[in-house]
Amino acid sequence: METVQTALWVVVVLVLMAVVFDFMNGFHDAANSIATVVSTGVLKPGQAVVFAAFFNVAAIFIFHLSVAATIGKGIVLPGIVDTHVVFGALVGAIVWNFITWYYGIPSSSSHALIGGIVGAAISKAGVGSLISVGIIKTVVFIFVSPLLGFLLGSVMMILVSWSFRNFRPLKVDKWFRRWQLVSAGAYSLGHGGNDAQKTIGIIWMLLIATGYTNVTDSTPPTWVILICYTAIGLGTMFGGWRIVKTMGQKITKLKPVGGFCAETGGAITLFLATALGVPVSTTHTITGAIVGVGASRRASSVRWGLAGNIIWAWILTIPASAFVAAVAYWISKGLLINNLSNSV
Repeated sequence: METVQTALWVVVVLVLMAVVFDFMNGFHDAANSIATVVSTGVLKPGQAVVFAAFFNVAAIFIFHLSVAATIGKGIVLPGIVDTHVVFGALVGAIVWNFITWYYGIPSSSSHALIGGIVGAAISKAGVGSLISVGIIKTVVFIFVSPLLGFLLGSVMMILVSWSFRNFRPLKVDKWFRRWQLVSAGAYSLGHGGNDAQKTIGIIWMLLIATGYTNVTDSTPPTWVILICYTAIGLGTMFGGWRIVKTMGQKITKLKPVGGFCAETGGAITLFLATALGVPVSTTHTITGAIVGVGASRRASSVRWGLAGNIIWAWILTIPASAFVAAVAYWISKGLLINNLSNSV
């Protein structure tokens, strides 16, 4: 166990890094919440980011901390985690997030963080340091969340199209411009509820490893919860416009009715996953729902080549962030944290 004096400085640095990741998560994944509502013209970009950020933070009152518990205690054995592992995990996630944001690729911040945790933990103690149940649950939902989003988005679109088949298109468009505010708000709640908890989980993991909280505690400190929800909300307010364009119009053209169906299908998926304590990708979920909406009209309305490129980014996220995290772990072990400790 690290000394309290040394750990205090290291913990402060790592908590700040985690908050930066959380901010980047909101910044990177803002597109997931607002791409459809902006692209359909229901809200202006500035209005949309404030709207989404509000619901990101409001999620603090809605969801239990099941996802935070999975990240904090369900991915890596508690005795394995130390400041070097947390440092490596955060560097891996932040670097991959920056790369994918720069190139406008809607990859998963969630899986970047999980890949970072896995890569750093394996570097320290091998595959045996991982908790198989948590890993399997997360990997399974890499496929389940976009498929469920696809299914719910397409079914919603079919049901809505059939139900309103005798109404004038302009009237339907007017109604769904209003209803899309409800669906976008629900999706932003799901986004905040699932994604903010991932950063809560890694800070919780850090506090347990450094002795600032007990592994037996059922919830992390209140200040951790508040700061993480605030950071993701602020990140969303700054937006991620490169990815908004990809998500909102390049995959398939959306009208308000399509945006409503995609957001509703995605929100249902996120609410379910968060209730089960599964750290899913909001990016995977909304992309699957958008593709489902487009495919329900006709298969040719979806740009499958672009969707395929996005899937490749999904596949690469965990191994790429794990590799960066492993390198960062060894740098931390050999240089960064040791030098910081020696200077105290």
